[in-house]
Amino acid sequence: METLQIATDARGVARVTMNRPEVFNAFNEAMIADLTEAFAQLGEDAAVRVIVLAGAGKAFSAGADIQWMKRAAEASQEWNLADARRFAAMLDGLARCPKPTIAQVHGVALGGGVGLTLACDLALATTTAQFAVSEARFGILPAVIGPYVVNAVGPRQARRLALTASRIDAQEALQLGLVQQVVAAEAMDTAVEAVVTDLLAGGPQAQTEIKRLLAQLAVGPITHQVRELTAQTIARVRTGPEARDGFTAFLAKQPAPWLPPSGEAP
Repeated sequence: METLQIATDARGVARVTMNRPEVFNAFNEAMIADLTEAFAQLGEDAAVRVIVLAGAGKAFSAGADIQWMKRAAEASQEWNLADARRFAAMLDGLARCPKPTIAQVHGVALGGGVGLTLACDLALATTTAQFAVSEARFGILPAVIGPYVVNAVGPRQARRLALTASRIDAQEALQLGLVQQVVAAEAMDTAVEAVVTDLLAGGPQAQTEIKRLLAQLAVGPITHQVRELTAQTIARVRTGPEARDGFTAFLAKQPAPWLPPSGEAP
């Protein structure tokens, strides 16, 4: 793809690298389209188990490309609505991807770059990474990424981040819940590999079911409808072939059938 580099290893670990380093991987219409297509294709590929999203060069993503923003400012409201819907669909595609996703963040994640981080299931950042919900500095607002920010850090912290548009460091991002792990730059590959190893140990269909179920659960009362949803889900999954194979392997003290062959190169 024009704006991405994509490689999948023998274990089914796909690495999607945003490849516009000259603009710190700021995204435009082309990158939005490429990310939408890439995650749709990888999500449907039975050979893919895990997807890692990273950025080439000095940054993860500086958010919206300045030239793209300039075109938006000069375009009609109808053009902007269609454009915003494409961006929203891209983030939704990442969030709803049936495969586990990892954001590997270094440098900066600004504006929409924060949205990309939060649309992934897990996010790791280097100790020197910086984050900002920066839209207010341009006279706009973090509308499309807003729900992801609120879900990650809660409404009060989301208001602080969006209203001040100030940068925070990786440690504060960890404390707030923007990322789940902070590591030294030289240890990032090892840390990502450890997460990948844990993910590969789980059943792929089980992980898809986990993502689907948790997306339907909100913080709040555990109602009859919620209890019924969870009961129906586990009853259906328990009788599926992956669960049967998993339990059989466990009782026989054998590796689960979905595990990569021992010693397979990353």
